[in-house]
Amino acid sequence: MHLRARTIRLAALLAGTSLLTASSAWAQAQPTVKDHLDAAVSTVTGSPMANLDVDMKHVLDAMKSLDPKPIPKLSPQEARQQPSAADGVKALLKEQGKSAAPEPGVTTKELAYDTASGSQKIRIYTPDGAAGPLPVVVYYHGGGFVIADLDTYDATPRAIAKGAKAVVVSVEYRHAPEAKFPAQQEDAFAAYKWALANAKTFGGDPSKVALLGESAGGNLVTNVAIMARDGNVEKPVQVVAVYPMAGTNLDTQSYKDNASSKPLDKPMMAWFYDQTVRNDADRADPRLDIVGKADLKGLPPFTVVTAQIDPLHDDGRMLADKIKAAGGQVTYRDYPGVTHEFFGMGSVVAKAKEAETAVIGDLKAAFGGTATGSTGAK
Repeated sequence: MHLRARTIRLAALLAGTSLLTASSAWAQAQPTVKDHLDAAVSTVTGSPMANLDVDMKHVLDAMKSLDPKPIPKLSPQEARQQPSAADGVKALLKEQGKSAAPEPGVTTKELAYDTASGSQKIRIYTPDGAAGPLPVVVYYHGGGFVIADLDTYDATPRAIAKGAKAVVVSVEYRHAPEAKFPAQQEDAFAAYKWALANAKTFGGDPSKVALLGESAGGNLVTNVAIMARDGNVEKPVQVVAVYPMAGTNLDTQSYKDNASSKPLDKPMMAWFYDQTVRNDADRADPRLDIVGKADLKGLPPFTVVTAQIDPLHDDGRMLADKIKAAGGQVTYRDYPGVTHEFFGMGSVVAKAKEAETAVIGDLKAAFGGTATGSTGAK
């Protein structure tokens, strides 16, 4: 037997996976001896990290090398200074001898929109050489409503702008605990209305506006769609919620299975909600407990993306299921072997590139008027 084939078969036997799975992992990234040892330890200890794709693991290893401190032990100000998953990607690219510079082919411009308390930043991403008016994607970053900013979440809007040939409006919003819930949802809706009103001024088509959000941003895009429906504001043509914070129940099966996963674990999620809510009653508000309390009828077509190794996995799955049950159109895309924050890591994680390409396809279909969605989660 060829040496490479024997090695793949041996890796499959050691990891308890199929030959096909091992071959696929090899195509994504070649596992090192350390990878095999780490996987063995994770398997013995029952860690969910035993299921990591090799390239996803390499990002997390690079992030760990930056020595991030446990978020729940920090103040919000200290937490905002910690290395992010995006920093892990940059560290890995440098380790691989590749450029960590932003993806070329996109031009950015800084603007602002008004909120109930001052103004917030907006960054416009326009694909180079594209003739307008272009479709518009209003993008909301993650960070548990507390940490991160437009710079932390720069990779996704760049990839979407370039791939979908659309103008991406990346939105900053007030952060907790300085601005408690529901400031974030209010800002998100204000930014959406700003994008509709100003699309023509930045080369966008106000009749082709979609929403995309990651994590906390997944909560925001869902709320914006609901608020547009209830406020008689033009609906987005498509909503993409990537591993959304869609419920306040921290005892779902995915929270139990991934209580100690990285880069997001259960204690971090508890800390985020503690920083965000004004009181315990807020946890039952339909704007936070979307899957438990919100009316999901009459919404635009949705794409929901989840990662296997993520406390929020079941939030996303339940959101897809409940939109379907309410008669809506939803396409559910679940990616094994990857963690929270994988979306936007297409430069180093194969599943991320796959997910980004799929979402770009959904957006293009919606902008072309051919989006039908799926009637069920898959």
